[in-house]
Amino acid sequence: MVMDGDLEALPDDVAALKSALMTARARNLEILADRDVVAAELAVARARASEDLALIAHQKLRIAKLERQIYGQRSERSVRLIDQMELQLEEADAAATEDELAAEMAVATTTTVAGFVRKRRTERNTFPEHLPRERVVIDPPTACDCCGGARLRKLGEDVTCTLESIPRSWKVIETVREKFTCRDCEKISQAPAPFHVIPRGWAGPSLLAMIHYEKFGQHQPLNRQAERYAREGVPISLSTMADAVGAGCAALEPLLRLVEGHVMAAERLHGDDTTVPVLALGKCDIARCWVYVRDDRPFRGSDAPSAMFYYSRNRKGEHPQAHLADYGGILQADAFDGYGKLYEGGRSPSPIKEAACWVHARRPFFAMADLTENARRRAAGKKEIVVSPIAVEIVRRIDALFGIERSINGQGSEQ
Repeated sequence: MVMDGDLEALPDDVAALKSALMTARARNLEILADRDVVAAELAVARARASEDLALIAHQKLRIAKLERQIYGQRSERSVRLIDQMELQLEEADAAATEDELAAEMAVATTTTVAGFVRKRRTERNTFPEHLPRERVVIDPPTACDCCGGARLRKLGEDVTCTLESIPRSWKVIETVREKFTCRDCEKISQAPAPFHVIPRGWAGPSLLAMIHYEKFGQHQPLNRQAERYAREGVPISLSTMADAVGAGCAALEPLLRLVEGHVMAAERLHGDDTTVPVLALGKCDIARCWVYVRDDRPFRGSDAPSAMFYYSRNRKGEHPQAHLADYGGILQADAFDGYGKLYEGGRSPSPIKEAACWVHARRPFFAMADLTENARRRAAGKKEIVVSPIAVEIVRRIDALFGIERSINGQGSEQ
């Protein structure tokens, strides 16, 4: 709004008014230019800070992986910690690229602010050789860009490789069985119905495999799958998918028993359990997943390595005792009390020989000798833990045993 006093201060001459207007416009352009410069400098500074954060996250992840490789896995918590650090790196890299592009657009509006380009890590994405290649040739020029001449000959070519994904497609397979009648005896002849994995055969084997793999391999509940399929234009009810999972598990039961028989026929087993969060009414329960591994490759065994998984809602000794009820051999596991009855002398069919686990034995000593944890606590201003010299020596000796194991891994007993 222009005030009356401002109007009175304006000159009456047209030329003077034009001059004043041009001066005001120039002043406004200078102000806008200064704002663009400040905004560009701020965007570049933000991009540099994001790049530094991404680099720090990358280095922290590398250090954690190297520590785990050198000192061994301290606990299941370290695995989850590395997963969390990879997630943080993912977020930091995405934010750094976003800020880099924002800085590039802001710098484009100025002439005095230097551009910013991230120094990306030397991680080259290579395309697997087994992927099919589609060659797209752009129409070449028909005339010289310089003189317009038409006498052109091919000198070479530049190829840019881009990885692309083709969305999955759905289709309905109509299996037709024609009927024929005999003109002599009036009997009807028809080809037998095709085999279906589940009753009524509404889902093909590839769809069944996808549903089962996403549920058990990718931990995607059926309701999430149903929502995604509906967005793709293929609505499948939750109950129908649940029926398919139950029928698929029943169809795979013989294969499961073959794997179980192969695992339980091993001379030695490696057993352990881990927690599994389970949704319950109004809370989250902690269940257990028990795994028994048959793997003789470290001893140059020729049998195929296999693993058998069992599930239970709690961690009671009755579960491993039921899993290994018919097993007789060597079991390497932790010192869980639930394994105790398996090692008793009067056990039927025979007692299981206990093989203690050095990794589990090392953990409490490592907790008392964790110099790295003390360094982290010192840097964070927290109270340091008491480091035991005896625990440090015990960890050093156990790690020496691990070093020997790594050097002889895969060799036969004679060697």
